[in-house]
Amino acid sequence: QVQLVESGGGLVQAGGSLRLSCAASGSIFSINTMGWYRQAPGKQRELVAAITSGGSTNYADSVKGRFTISRDNAKNTVYLQMNSLKPEDTAVYYCHLHVVIHSYWGQGTQVTVSS
Repeated sequence: QVQLVESGGGLVQAGGSLRLSCAASGSIFSINTMGWYRQAPGKQRELVAAITSGGSTNYADSVKGRFTISRDNAKNTVYLQMNSLKPEDTAVYYCHLHVVIHSYWGQGTQVTVSS
């Protein structure tokens, strides 16, 4: 059974920074993609950033230059460093793991950016 445990959300003022972490546990194939999605009230869940086990990254246009995704393969952990946060970044952030044909989600962590 694969589990994803997120941490690091919270309340921050506009222009501030937060770092999210997500640790995956269980039987995980070494070749996989980990990432972060977010969902704001009344909106669809959207991809924020993703990183493969080989280190290739993909970012939403809205966060390019402000957010950085990274991972520690030995710890099966993915990080999202969020800088220059804006009120429109306010959402529940979900960790995601894609392994072959399987997809796993974390429980979500709230990020609130005040203006």
